[in-house]
Amino acid sequence: MPKGYLMFVLHAHLPFVHHPEYEWFLEERWLFEAITETYIPLIKFFDRLHNDEVAFRVTLSMSPTLCAMLESPMLQQRYERHLELMMRLCDAEIQRTRDWPEVHRLALMYRTLMEEARVVFVERAHKNLLDVFRGYQEDGEVELITCAGTHPYLPGFTSEPETVRAHVLTAVHEHERLFGRKPKGIWLPECGYFAGLDPVLLEAGIRYTFVDSHGIDHADPRPMFGPAAPIYCPSGMAVFARHPATSRLVWSSTVGYPSDPNYRDYYRDIGFDLTDEYLAPYQYGTGVRIPTGIKYHRITGAGTHKDIYDPDRGRETAERHAHNFIAHCRDLASRDAVRMPHPSVLVSPYDAELFGHWWFEGPQWLHYVLREAATSDNDAIRLITPSEYLEKCPVHQIGSPSPSSWGHKGYGEHWLNDRTAWIWRPLHQAYCRMQSAVETCVTRQHDPVVKRTLQQAARELMLAQSSDWPFAITNATTEAYAKRRLLDHLARFHELMHQLDKETVDLEVLTGLEHMDAIFPEVDYRLFGRSDAEAALDVRPST
Repeated sequence: MPKGYLMFVLHAHLPFVHHPEYEWFLEERWLFEAITETYIPLIKFFDRLHNDEVAFRVTLSMSPTLCAMLESPMLQQRYERHLELMMRLCDAEIQRTRDWPEVHRLALMYRTLMEEARVVFVERAHKNLLDVFRGYQEDGEVELITCAGTHPYLPGFTSEPETVRAHVLTAVHEHERLFGRKPKGIWLPECGYFAGLDPVLLEAGIRYTFVDSHGIDHADPRPMFGPAAPIYCPSGMAVFARHPATSRLVWSSTVGYPSDPNYRDYYRDIGFDLTDEYLAPYQYGTGVRIPTGIKYHRITGAGTHKDIYDPDRGRETAERHAHNFIAHCRDLASRDAVRMPHPSVLVSPYDAELFGHWWFEGPQWLHYVLREAATSDNDAIRLITPSEYLEKCPVHQIGSPSPSSWGHKGYGEHWLNDRTAWIWRPLHQAYCRMQSAVETCVTRQHDPVVKRTLQQAARELMLAQSSDWPFAITNATTEAYAKRRLLDHLARFHELMHQLDKETVDLEVLTGLEHMDAIFPEVDYRLFGRSDAEAALDVRPST
């Protein structure tokens, strides 16, 4: 065995944004930007490693909301349309910058990237990126895991065990439907853990999850090896901790790699630099300034002045930082080897969208790290997935992780605060009404219209419970959209409940909501009822 293992965990998630009622919808660009700037670059570099027969290992959490959007034929078509729009903008930029060599080179680079994105999306993936990631799973290179339901902050629902259970079991069922096998692990939304969560995860067949480092540091009893090894809950659930040293190298805004002045600046974008008249044909609406993804400057420094970006220097910097990262990991593994009876594990979890979208060179950096870790001195550090690690090193301490999250200050403040206090009472009232409806409609559940209505009510409730809405409200970024989405889903939920109470379901309204909020096609509304043992989805712990 090596002295230590390196475990990359990428959490890919976006809120469910699906608006067939509009021809163009601004927030759908969140998905399109993530596809172009993160998911497709990761695929390109994973393909390169695969073709070079590099034995890389990555753990990838794909949230059910993201999967639902990637699976949507409507959004697949709209992404193609978005790519065509961006290629036209790149063509215009090539003409506009033809007498400006440094920038003209970058305009040509962006045009090439857009064309490569089209080839990957249409020819490689046949418009469904889920199939590509499933292929990596079958080859043993990527371990796919799930994330709870619509990404709710689970510690906010400790008084609603049926809500927690519904999101976990629905996520596992969706994962199996999409990827052909049940996930062994789960990424808890926002890394939100609370005491008593592990039995629900075990019931769903989940064998491991992740917490922030203080979730292990403050476990009871305190583990001997801290975040360098997982612990088992008394129930048998394995819990890995984010390693603070490897996280700081990437996440820190002051010493983290993405802050290097040679890297491309995220904020300087032609969407804010050029005139409205020039940009109008490529925007999603009039009078709204939005980033285009075409950025010509590097970070340079803390001031407003920005030098022109040099992709060669950016790539060389990414390679240098990759070597530095591996060197740090080797040092950490060597230090841990002196005090541990088995190899340590350096868990490095990141939002997938950091790579490429926020940090343009991130996928290139990850490619260099994976290649070096897989091909260099394997006695020092080796890549691994959680399942492989637990198989190779099955003996660990038993303890109860501390309630925690990876949000601001490490607990629940980012979702439970004065700005978001108003949302929790109506969410709880909707949960109570859903539970009552499930139980009172037992004698009517074989009526197909009643079943459809309860299924759609469950979807609307779960969409309202997403952590993305309080997160955006706290950040005051897309606050208006977040409030509207939360209130719209609650309003749709109560309208369906009202129609059930009156026994006059409007099929036109129901069908419209099924089309608009098309998520979880096989959702089991009975999970919200108290008599859950026999009504639950067929999700049993694997042996």
